[in-house]
Amino acid sequence: MILEQSGFIFKKKDHALFAATGTNLHVTVYEKGPKVLIQGKNTEEFVRFTLEPEVLGTAELGYEEERNPEMFEPHFGIDESGKGDFFGPLVVAGAYTDRDSARTLLDAGVMDSKKIADPKIKKLASLIRKTPGLDHEVIMIGPEKYNELYKKIGNLNKLLAWGHAAVIEKLCAKRPDCQRALSDQFANPSRLRSALGKNGREIQLQQRTKAESDITVAAASILARDKFVWWIEQASVKYGLTVPKGASSTVRETAGKLVEKHGKDILFDIAKTHFRTASEWL
Repeated sequence: MILEQSGFIFKKKDHALFAATGTNLHVTVYEKGPKVLIQGKNTEEFVRFTLEPEVLGTAELGYEEERNPEMFEPHFGIDESGKGDFFGPLVVAGAYTDRDSARTLLDAGVMDSKKIADPKIKKLASLIRKTPGLDHEVIMIGPEKYNELYKKIGNLNKLLAWGHAAVIEKLCAKRPDCQRALSDQFANPSRLRSALGKNGREIQLQQRTKAESDITVAAASILARDKFVWWIEQASVKYGLTVPKGASSTVRETAGKLVEKHGKDILFDIAKTHFRTASEWL
């Protein structure tokens, strides 16, 4: 075994196949997946010179520009947070990066927000906002406005297209020379195109599945998640209970408590009322 030959010390760890410690490096292989967690100052060296060539048979870390040059070209990345959560707003965020700012984000560990725990989101969002050469925009559609728009539009994809277009428009005003915008595939691209105003009419729109693998879209996903989590935290303080994320049974229980205390109309102020969860009271 490679780790044994390198003098790693092994120990037992709950829910893990094994855990091993070497010089400035900790490797844990969890049962689920299996998933590998690598931590320590020597992580990059281990991944680049041991894990990839000797185990995976690939060379990816440090070769991102050669493998995906398009990611380092100037472009906008757009993503959203909150569309699957009963409580809270829909947040759409966008970022602009060029080669240098993309590399800064990559080196800082920026990735799709769904792979990052919420406590780390705030730290990364701050880093993104401070990155030289990077511009960003965030639009938060609070529940009250969301419910109003949804009633008028009647379709989540149309609402998403409107939000994405609004962010692209604002970014185009800041970076009129940018020629491309990338987002996740959520609807027919023509729907997004038709929602754009004069600033974004000439931009090249790209939509694809798993667009969060692009560093700029990943940055946008973190900015959107950061704003969504902030709203949830503020609401929890305001109403004196933990407002949960998602659409689980805990969410339903919390909705019941809020309705019991404040009346059913509270849902229009704190939740997305077209969700099935709301049908019990509305």
